[in-house]
Amino acid sequence: MPFSPENRPHTIHGILFVALFATAALYISQCPIFKHLGISPLIIGIVLGMFYANTLRNNLPEPWVPGIVFCTKTLLRAAIILYGFRITFQAIEQVGIAGIVASTLVVATTFLIGYFLGTRVFKLDSDTSILTATGSSICGAAAVLATEPVIKAEPYKSAIAVATVVLFGTIAMFLYPVIYKTGILHFTPEQMGVYIGATVHEVAHVVAAGNAVGPETAKYAVIVKMIRVMLIAPFLIILSFFLSKFRGKGGASKITIPWFAVAFIGVAIFNSFHLLPETLVRYINNVDTFMLTMAMTALGMETSVDKFKGVGMKPIYLAFCLFIWLLFGGYAITKLALYVGSVL
Repeated sequence: MPFSPENRPHTIHGILFVALFATAALYISQCPIFKHLGISPLIIGIVLGMFYANTLRNNLPEPWVPGIVFCTKTLLRAAIILYGFRITFQAIEQVGIAGIVASTLVVATTFLIGYFLGTRVFKLDSDTSILTATGSSICGAAAVLATEPVIKAEPYKSAIAVATVVLFGTIAMFLYPVIYKTGILHFTPEQMGVYIGATVHEVAHVVAAGNAVGPETAKYAVIVKMIRVMLIAPFLIILSFFLSKFRGKGGASKITIPWFAVAFIGVAIFNSFHLLPETLVRYINNVDTFMLTMAMTALGMETSVDKFKGVGMKPIYLAFCLFIWLLFGGYAITKLALYVGSVL
């Protein structure tokens, strides 16, 4: 047992070792170039972790490994729950029906298209397809992290999915403001915010792209993005149901509802009542960012480059197809959602 009296000191050493890397990731993320590119500490953390895994990992004391595993599992679930403090139902109400419709349709269609293309066209394994599609459809690295324990995927597959999020999310962050300024989209600043929030990968990418257009765009983009984040919970419950039917022995097995996804919604509901001071909520969000960074770093520490060799470029091709879908299909969905919102 990792926290038995004889193993507890070693496990704590492993956790503190991950925390040291996560602290470095937070400091690096504050560098002007990374802040300008909208690269979050979560992304830097997994890169640092992977660098360590493929260079000095052999020097890590074996008894410390349970501490790293603890960060990839238990600490991760706790961080996903606390992520609910970033959401309030009042903020969702501001964007109305259009934001909810756009977010829901984008998440559903992008995931289904990604799973189909990944498993049927590119012949990727189910886990890599699910994680890559989830990262593109919901909220990037955080969604990949939340999905990984539900499907029980190997850490390197999550790292692959996160890599695709970084690549195409960064491209979208620069591309969307440029497209808007050409005038070809015929969106108001608020409508452009709905489009960005519904289709751009990472929260950090959404913030950067929205601010590049204007403050009103950024405001709407972040709110719509938070709706997508909130869809993690029902998505994971539906995914768990799907896996129980198609992966269980004899065609069915007991449905395992991811408790941390339900708790995430509970925290969001609690946060909507504004019972805690804003300063405390900001502090919780900062702690949560650090916990997520630790989880990503630990994930990187469990990822060896050797495991990527058999996968090749297929996940990149899949993510590129989803990026194109988000760009064009997401535009059509946003137009539809805005129309529905105006009618209702």
